[in-house]
Amino acid sequence: MTWTDQAWNSIQPIFKKTISHPFIQELMNGNLPLEKFNFYIQQDSIYLSSYGKLLTGLASKFKDPEHSRAFIHIAGENMDQEKELHKSFIKEIELDIEPSPACELYTSYLLKHLAVSPVEVALAAVMPCFVIYQKVGSYIYKHQVKGTNPYQAWIDTYAGSEHVESVITATRICDEIARNCTEEQQEAMLNAYKTSSRIEHMFWDSAYHLEKWIV
Repeated sequence: MTWTDQAWNSIQPIFKKTISHPFIQELMNGNLPLEKFNFYIQQDSIYLSSYGKLLTGLASKFKDPEHSRAFIHIAGENMDQEKELHKSFIKEIELDIEPSPACELYTSYLLKHLAVSPVEVALAAVMPCFVIYQKVGSYIYKHQVKGTNPYQAWIDTYAGSEHVESVITATRICDEIARNCTEEQQEAMLNAYKTSSRIEHMFWDSAYHLEKWIV
């Protein structure tokens, strides 16, 4: 079993909670309130600005030049794809909007790993963003009731072949790096992967409840 298979198996309780969350269920059924979806898109745009720095920074740290080239390629594709998706729902992203607590936590967590962690751990921390979105998109695409869904473009993007190919490439790179790691290093990778998966769930929940800072 590959490292990414083990990591994915380890977060099944988290993933099951995610796909049963009202945000995902209502998005799947097309009745998610637009206010909640727009909140999510705005927060995801904030996240995306840090995510791009993270992917570029990671690519520069890989020892294998092929890994760097492949990762830069999928990073560029992902960023372009997600920016276009955001624009299809919100024509102009509000530049002065404040990050939600969950968004602030996620971006800070990932950038911390980029700054201080070994490259394999930083990579493991970012993997759930690739994998969970693809799995959620595929789950919704498979289980949705066919008809008019205002969020169909979002569903099609993350269940689509372009995103799937990005996940396959990122997974391959992660497994190749993990194979050269010790058990202790792989355990550190797993801890980072699990934490990011938990924060992914918090991100959905934050959007559903329109999370704000207390003061």
